[in-house]
Amino acid sequence: MSALIIIGVVLAGVAIFLIGWVASNKIGQGKIASAKQLAAKIIEDTKKESETLKKERILEARDEVHRIKQKVEEEVRQKTEVLKQEEKRLKQRDENIHRRMDLLEKKERSLLDNERDLEQREKILVAKEENLTDLLEKENKMLERIAHITADEAVNQLKVNLLDQAKAEVAVEVKEIKDRARQLADKEAKEIVVSAIQRTAADHSVETTVSVVNLPNNEIKGRIIGREGRNIRSFEMATGIELIVDDTPEAVILSGFDPYRREIAKVALEKLILNGRIHPGRIEEVVEKTKKEMEESLVDVGEQAMLETGVHGLHQELVKLLGKLKYRTSYGQNVLQHSIEVAYLAGLIAAELQLDARLAKRAGLLHDIGKAIDKYTEGTHTQIGVDMSRKYGENKIIQNAIAAHHEDVEPTSLVSILVQAADAISGSRPGARRETVEGYVKRLEKLEQLAESFSGVSKTYAIQAGREIRVMVENEEVDDAQAEQLAHDIATKIKEEMEYPGQIRVTVIREFRAIDYAK
Repeated sequence: MSALIIIGVVLAGVAIFLIGWVASNKIGQGKIASAKQLAAKIIEDTKKESETLKKERILEARDEVHRIKQKVEEEVRQKTEVLKQEEKRLKQRDENIHRRMDLLEKKERSLLDNERDLEQREKILVAKEENLTDLLEKENKMLERIAHITADEAVNQLKVNLLDQAKAEVAVEVKEIKDRARQLADKEAKEIVVSAIQRTAADHSVETTVSVVNLPNNEIKGRIIGREGRNIRSFEMATGIELIVDDTPEAVILSGFDPYRREIAKVALEKLILNGRIHPGRIEEVVEKTKKEMEESLVDVGEQAMLETGVHGLHQELVKLLGKLKYRTSYGQNVLQHSIEVAYLAGLIAAELQLDARLAKRAGLLHDIGKAIDKYTEGTHTQIGVDMSRKYGENKIIQNAIAAHHEDVEPTSLVSILVQAADAISGSRPGARRETVEGYVKRLEKLEQLAESFSGVSKTYAIQAGREIRVMVENEEVDDAQAEQLAHDIATKIKEEMEYPGQIRVTVIREFRAIDYAK
């Protein structure tokens, strides 16, 4: 600013000099005073302009300093917020670590207490064993003195006596078995003949663990698996069915014990293969759509069963439940086919006895209706079936036939007795049922139910033929540390309450999904 003033002063001086020189040469000495006044005015104006410029520069500098100060304060505020968030995250992590350390310390203390307890028990058992050995020696010596025979002689005598007694008991048992066999021979023969006569030789046992889906080519297997296996994981999570992609040419295998889920998975996979677009979002969409279509197809299946047996006028919900029986098995026997078979048998017997064949067919078709929902409802399938039949307007005879077909209650009509007989014939004929398959299915169902009994669990899937149970948990209710403890608790409960070969792997999955829509 001082340089500008100096320059202004110099310019003013030059101007005065020039004015004076011009005035002295052209105007004369008379106008020198006017020139000086003009020069003084120019100098004054220059000074004022310099002061104004100086003030403007100072104000601009202050504004710049204020802006810089605000920018620095904003950066400091943002960095402080980031540091607070990082501090909060580290604090949360530290709390989780301390929680896990406390849990490990408790487990360690528990193990040490158990170890000390076992050592103490072992010492007590050793002492008792020594005392027992001494007592046995004393007792043996005392017996030898009293009986005047040695211990070996006493053992031999006891063996002879026991052998004679066993022979006598075996002879009595053999006689009783022969007598029972003679008494039951006629009855067994009649049941076999009835089974053959009633035209039920067809085998309705079905395989209930795997389905095969044919592929147009082997290249589609890579798209089914997806990048790093994300497609196959999404498919298994959406359906609850294990998808096995092996070396089988142009085919993949769907493995699961629930036929209804497996059918949904099969239809959904066939749609995905036909469309060609396979990714996690598309998989979930197709599976949900397939589930709705399957629900609608249940009515068609139930109506077909009614048409086959000649039963009419069932409530729409009962028709839907009949359709569900197509995907239910009992000892390896398809329950819908079994129900249709019982309806035929009950109708034939009723016709021979001059009874109401239509009513007998209706009762036979509905006798196992409770099995359609017994996995999801409390109570036996007979109790559930009675409740459903009463709810949807079936008469007292039908209700009693459902309740009495396993002799849970006394039959009140001849139709109930006919349904009992038809159910026994259908289930006992050769090739009708497979005990091992039913036991296997029940074991997997129990495995899923056991895992679902824990708090925070949303879904469970038994896979790998029951060698693994996958447990989906609610993200808000179970954190990472609790998920680890939950897996341990489920494994412990499985050990205590179930019998199984080998080992069962418990996998707890905790997933967070953020969803938004671009509109």
